[in-house]
Amino acid sequence: MTVAYINPFKSAHVLQLGNSNELHIVDIEDIDDDLKQCFDAKFIKICEGNSGTDLSLVKLRLRNFLGSKRGTTTELGAIAEFIVHQYLNEIGFEPQFLYFNLEEQSIKKGFDGYYFLNGEEWIFESKSGSITTQTISHPAKIREAYSDLKDKVAGKANNNPWQNAYQHASQIDVGAVTTVRQNIKALSDQYLKGVYYDVKDFNIIPGSTIFLDGAWVASDLVNLESQVKTLVEALDFKRIKVICVTKKSLQAFLTYLSVS
Repeated sequence: MTVAYINPFKSAHVLQLGNSNELHIVDIEDIDDDLKQCFDAKFIKICEGNSGTDLSLVKLRLRNFLGSKRGTTTELGAIAEFIVHQYLNEIGFEPQFLYFNLEEQSIKKGFDGYYFLNGEEWIFESKSGSITTQTISHPAKIREAYSDLKDKVAGKANNNPWQNAYQHASQIDVGAVTTVRQNIKALSDQYLKGVYYDVKDFNIIPGSTIFLDGAWVASDLVNLESQVKTLVEALDFKRIKVICVTKKSLQAFLTYLSVS
């Protein structure tokens, strides 16, 4: 059933960084009815693809996983990643993977996301933290996400990230584009042979999510744009979309998740 809702991310700011590169600033003060409906509408697709599982069961699956990670950075990172997946799906990116890992009760993947949009492939990496962490900032988290992407395509990961991405894209419930599967398979084979690449050859989406401590403070758009522009000028990539999410609290998502 298709759920009708007003775009809950309509207040997101999309700033042009030149050469079709973009900075997306997404502030989430509360999870209102439209955002709840958006989450519900995309929840199964993001987590399990076209599995046909009942929404309440998929939410229970995530709730059980997060419950086992309560109070850890894994809990923080998992929720942050999910929120950015929601945003990317809402603006038209088509996931070629599953949020849930295939082998275990986990969300660990080679890449945090592999997307397709307008005939192009995009690799996503998510980093997050709490405002209570000293010196935390969106630019610092974006640089961290970028460094992870750079290392993974350069062969510095603990495993073959392309093989993991290929396994995800090969799942029937994902419905991945055939050429995307073929491209990922070729990259996986090259990685196995010891042939690696430079991040400048790929479209990338480094994402940063910062959770506030319950007191809402809107993003300083001018300052953040200036900082990200300076950072991006020093990075290598084919194209880039930077995602910066600021959320009022962690608890709001856990509360949403507890309601079937």
